[in-house]
Amino acid sequence: MPGRSHSTAQPLHSEPRYRQLARILADAIAEGEEGEYPPGSQLPSETELLERYQVSRNTVRQAVAELRRMGLAVSQQGKGTYVRQEPEQTHAIKRTLIRKGKRLELGHPGFAKAETVTVTRGHARGTIARLIGRGAIHTLTAERLVIDEETGVRAAAISVIPFDIAAEVPALAERPDAHPEELYAMLTAAGHKLDFWETVTARSARPDEQAALGMADTLLITHRVTEDQDGRALLVEELRMSAESASLSYRITPTTPKRG
Repeated sequence: MPGRSHSTAQPLHSEPRYRQLARILADAIAEGEEGEYPPGSQLPSETELLERYQVSRNTVRQAVAELRRMGLAVSQQGKGTYVRQEPEQTHAIKRTLIRKGKRLELGHPGFAKAETVTVTRGHARGTIARLIGRGAIHTLTAERLVIDEETGVRAAAISVIPFDIAAEVPALAERPDAHPEELYAMLTAAGHKLDFWETVTARSARPDEQAALGMADTLLITHRVTEDQDGRALLVEELRMSAESASLSYRITPTTPKRG
């Protein structure tokens, strides 16, 4: 093994054992280039780990799975498990909005090129329904695969318009696949004073998402909600991209709490 090695390892006694083993290995990985398991190096085999730490094969497998969940290791079919390497460069995406006169422009001009755009009608479900806050309301959803022309980073961009808002603002119903800046302009022209908030989550990508976005394991997901002056959700935008190739940048603007 590169770096220093642990010639004598103490057996694990506490429960659950797989978490103890995962913590020991994680600590060794955290030592970086000078440690026993530098980025890109291969972890010991199952047999080597069970002999070194005097645990069962199932404990070893659970510990390695825990390392993968922690984002510290990746397994390659038929080759073994390796310490995850940090990507050489992540693409910083500015999630700010810039006001120019009556128009709002995205702080990040990328993702301008759309490969495909699909518009569907359906009901709000799951996270989207929760963010809209009006139950399983009918929606217009425009989904597109977009590419940043400078870096080649791919993302899935989704705009969800509640039917009740589309009825109030006919321009939205006519062009639900418009660029977000145009959707903001339509809402503003209809007399809405816009406010925004955004959440960020992550999860493991499904095989179809990995193929479409050209990515590995972890998906970074943002949800931006456009509200009116009364806090009613007018529009929900979802952006999905590889967590390994992109990072998000925000400008934090202090706000004054509303008085009841």
